[in-house]
Amino acid sequence: MPNSDNQYGTFNKRTQILTQVDDGSTALQNFADVDAAKSWFYTANALTVFDECCTELQWSVVDSQKLKYTMTFGTKGTPNIAPADDWAGQFNSRKTTLLDNNDWSNNGYTTEEVDSHLF
Repeated sequence: MPNSDNQYGTFNKRTQILTQVDDGSTALQNFADVDAAKSWFYTANALTVFDECCTELQWSVVDSQKLKYTMTFGTKGTPNIAPADDWAGQFNSRKTTLLDNNDWSNNGYTTEEVDSHLF
């Protein structure tokens, strides 16, 4: 569940669509629901980063084979907090750590940033 630090608003709204890599030798997955898609694309540790760092987060399956999400970040509201310690910075640093340890994704995908937000 996303954090609740929205007292000072939310920032950095991003929406991305993840598409499976079609290598021609493996059939693409059809997802019955959002949870199935999330666990196909992301590791449990990656999903924890989303849940702990995002203030608003919504997921959707697109065309039964793609995953779309919209996220925003609040602020901890601590005076003089370093940007790297606030939620967006935490998301980026934790994601980088998981990427460096091959623990971000379960399967290959491409990402497209879109303006059609889920909220």
